[in-house]
Amino acid sequence: MQLGSIVAVFFVIWWLCFIAVLPIGSRSHHETGEALVRGADPGSPIAPRVRQKLLIATGLAIFFTSLLLWILANETLMAYWNR
Repeated sequence: MQLGSIVAVFFVIWWLCFIAVLPIGSRSHHETGEALVRGADPGSPIAPRVRQKLLIATGLAIFFTSLLLWILANETLMAYWNR
């Protein structure tokens, strides 16, 4: 694969991982019973921890992209798929 293709695949996998990780561990004002600031949505998260979720999504994307590249470069798997 060319570098541009690898970057594009990583970008797509990263977004999928980020969207999958985003709701994990989020608690809303409604769930915890905390007081709302006037004009705030009851479903908004109290502490979203976006930076932590960005790092987790990046780690997962690196793992899954590496796994995909290994699968595509593996001679045994290619011989099995092409028979």
